[in-house]
Amino acid sequence: MEEIKVSPDYNWFRSTVPLKRIIVDDDDSKVWSLYDAGPKSIRCPIIFLPPVSGTAEVFFQQVLALTGWGYRVISLQYPVYWDLMEFCDGFRKLLDHLQLDKVHLFGASLGGFLAQKFAEHTHKSPRVHSLVLCNSFSDTSIFNQTWTASSFWLMPAFMLKKIVLGNFAKGPVDPQMADAIDFMVDRLESLSQSELASRLTLNCQNSYVEPHKIKDVSITIIDVFDQSALSLEAKEEMYKLYPNARRAHLKTGGNFPYLCRSAEVNLYIQIHLRQFHGTRYAAISPEMVSAEEVEAHLGSDHNPHCEQ
Repeated sequence: MEEIKVSPDYNWFRSTVPLKRIIVDDDDSKVWSLYDAGPKSIRCPIIFLPPVSGTAEVFFQQVLALTGWGYRVISLQYPVYWDLMEFCDGFRKLLDHLQLDKVHLFGASLGGFLAQKFAEHTHKSPRVHSLVLCNSFSDTSIFNQTWTASSFWLMPAFMLKKIVLGNFAKGPVDPQMADAIDFMVDRLESLSQSELASRLTLNCQNSYVEPHKIKDVSITIIDVFDQSALSLEAKEEMYKLYPNARRAHLKTGGNFPYLCRSAEVNLYIQIHLRQFHGTRYAAISPEMVSAEEVEAHLGSDHNPHCEQ
């Protein structure tokens, strides 16, 4: 099977969707990198937040598929932020800059935690309309690293990469999962010491989500049943925190199902977003709804793993 980096889809994505760099803080070194694709008339797009090892490119399959169905999709990469309040403040400024009042957020692992914290942070003046949380968590203490969180900034890049790679799947995996891991290792290599250290700090500094502050946000939880960096306890904790969340299960997919099980993940995102069609919070172009609706219904009939 062809490696992701040289695949036609990835090359098409890189050649057709421009990477934008935006500074919203007083500090010029804090640069948000993002891909913004699909109809710009949509004011409530879905925004993708990557895991510790990821860049804005890791969601290229979601960008291609969802924009093809008429959605506006933004995939981004964070600047160096060392604490959660700083991140939330920077992300709010980015949404202001993009003139987006409310958004849907898809977060993978750390991205999912940051999405929940941002929804919590802005709950008095809500900026998050819905959440899709993929292999995510709600309490950083599950990693047993809170005591080292304050020293990541001191560690050399190779040591930080070793920490991240320690969570990647070991042992035999199918070809798509192997390609996904290779691609994520390549993305990890592209990150600087400060980018990695700051993300690990956010991932591990002592913090948890207060679910009562985001109880009105519609949530879908996407989980895999095979080996991933998340323990069963962490997954169960998410179900307990959000008893009304929709659950979308993948039999396999490891840490990066959005890369190696993209068709299933894209379908679950589509099902999640469909509930907002016809409202002011639709992430899709209105003229695309009827044809897309039929396609989504057909798909959901063949996918028994999505529960209300």
